[in-house]
Order: sequence, then C-alpha cells, then structure tokens
Amino acid sequence: MSELKRVTGSIPAGEPVRYRLAPMSRDNVDQVAGVERRCFSHPWSKQLLEEELDNLSASFITAQTLDGTVIGYAGLTVVLDEGYINNVAVLPEYRRCGVASALLDVFVRFASAHNLAFLTLEVRATNESAIALYQKHGFGQVGVRKNYYDDPKEDAILMTRFFDQSDQGVTV
Repeated sequence: MSELKRVTGSIPAGEPVRYRLAPMSRDNVDQVAGVERRCFSHPWSKQLLEEELDNLSASFITAQTLDGTVIGYAGLTVVLDEGYINNVAVLPEYRRCGVASALLDVFVRFASAHNLAFLTLEVRATNESAIALYQKHGFGQVGVRKNYYDDPKEDAILMTRFFDQSDQGVTV
C-alpha cells in the first residue's frame, strides 16, 4: 500500500479526504464495478473484474478513502515487454484532485522498473482532461481507432509512452 494522500476538490461535503493506493481485491471488487458503472457507458462486469484478480499478467490498483471506499482505480495488463493500460477511472466528485495521476504514476514507475518497452492506452477523442493527464505523464498520440467507442459513437486516440531501455528515459 502507498502512503496516504490528501485530496481536495469537489468531494462530498467539500471536506478534504485522504486516500491510499492498494491492490484491487475480492473485498473491494464490488466497489470497483460500481466505479466502472458510473464512469463508462459500457462498463466491465463484476465477473470480468474478478477474473482479472486471477490473471497473473494483470494488475489493478484502487484509490480508497480511509474507510475503504473505492474512489478510483486503474488496470494494467503486461504481455512480454508491453504494457496496456485497460482503464483509469475516478468517481466524478473526486476528479481533478490528483487521484488519476497517482494511479497512472504507479504504472509508469512499474514499467520503468521492469524494463517495459512501452505503455499504451486508448482515450475518447473528446476527453481533453484525460488526454492532458496522459501527456503530462509522457504519453503521445500514435494513432486513431475510428468509431472505437459507442454511446456516443466516437474515435479513440491511441496514446503510448515509450521507454528507452538504455537510460529508461521517454522517447516519445
């Protein structure tokens, strides 16, 4: 588990909240599924999330308040030296507070430490705040997937952060 972080922003009752990062577990997979339902038009099912707990190639990290309430999560799948970020989701009332950045940072540090060649993900073309977040973490646009998303129908921007194996620097 990581250290506690203080979050401020449009959170319930306007009070600052502390959160911690911890692996997704069977104890909180229901809450992660709830975050999915609130954040995505085609959410992953609880069953699919539970299956990821047994996937040795996958890692799912949650952001939890002190009482264990899941306010966000992110998932990563690794194949050989390639990392695919499945989802980064934060409840709307906790956005713009650094939670998604903290989750993403875990995977960037993991990729660097484990000599991954790159991390890649898709993001809705209109999701400017997420695109800016990914750019802040060294991701660059490498392609477009036409009509990738439904509800509403929309293109996906394919973003990738490459890691230089000789110095672990960004080669975007």
